[in-house]
Amino acid sequence: MTDTTKPSGARDGGPRLDAVELLGARRENLVPGTPLLEVDDLHVEFATRDGIAKAVNGVSYSVSAGETLAVLGESGSGKSVTAQAIMGILDMPPGRITAGKILFRGQDLLRMSSKARRAVRGRKIAMIFQDALSSLNPVLSVGFQLGEMFRAHHGTSRKEAKDKAIELMERVRIPAARQRVNDFPHQFSGGMRQRIMIAMALSMEPDLIIADEPTTALDVTVQAQVMDLLAELQAEFHMGLILITHDLGVVADVADKIAVMYAGRIVETSPVHELYARPAHPYTKGLLNSIPRLDQKGQNLYAIQGLPPSLLKIPTGCAFNPRCDRTQDRCLVELPPLVPVLDAEGADLPGRHSACHFWKETLHG
Repeated sequence: MTDTTKPSGARDGGPRLDAVELLGARRENLVPGTPLLEVDDLHVEFATRDGIAKAVNGVSYSVSAGETLAVLGESGSGKSVTAQAIMGILDMPPGRITAGKILFRGQDLLRMSSKARRAVRGRKIAMIFQDALSSLNPVLSVGFQLGEMFRAHHGTSRKEAKDKAIELMERVRIPAARQRVNDFPHQFSGGMRQRIMIAMALSMEPDLIIADEPTTALDVTVQAQVMDLLAELQAEFHMGLILITHDLGVVADVADKIAVMYAGRIVETSPVHELYARPAHPYTKGLLNSIPRLDQKGQNLYAIQGLPPSLLKIPTGCAFNPRCDRTQDRCLVELPPLVPVLDAEGADLPGRHSACHFWKETLHG
């Protein structure tokens, strides 16, 4: 994959930055609330044979140390593409960052040289991918793959790297780690492989971890174990966590705030409990209504009508208008901005925003 460096058209936007200052920031300086990441008006598109697919259309969000941001939305909403842009692992071409900033500890990652960006990736920002089996090399032992980070970044010996790998496996609670360090990925269960991916992400003690669908294809019990492990490790290290998922049930107990994405845009942001109690966007309300409930046994599950739009031809106005039961003429022509959500007295509700012309009706309906 090719590194992202800067948005097109930004060739003369200033000198490229290196990673010395970022890598010099030691973990003891990472205290809860410290600003880590700010994505500002990010735009990403892909050139295809059928036209330009606008995958990310002005996404903005932020994460601080010790904070968990859950990014929700159906497949194709732009969640993972935004994460790939942050990590610098977009395929370019066909992908292209056309606008925006990605500030990590105040430094724009898009203006870094490729070498400096690689130094940040893994050491300061790490990613847990959704398919552990395909992400791990099948012909190398898990111990070798975990130890490779220490050999590559710190020049440790093979024995020291193996000891570090065992320590990491024990940290993520893999039973009999010393006996299993030489096993291969296929010899572990899906939940254990995901723990290995978490261990790999933790190996350089990053400030920020991006977890892209970390519980995909795992049963409910194992999902809960993986999420509990992530929450426990985050509390221990005060790292920031971006949790990408389409499952609202997964994030209810671990997230601090939520950003809901649709057709490449943020359509709602909120503290987690406020969003579950009173959503302010019809799309969010539809997602919540789609969650199976124990008190509704035998009833048909709710489903949002229609399908997400093609990113090659996003509807004018509000992209959700073909599927929304509140659609009016205004929704067909006018793109709703992301605006603060107010309470009944007209005061801002902290952290709450909605990109809906009729958020009041949704919030209070």
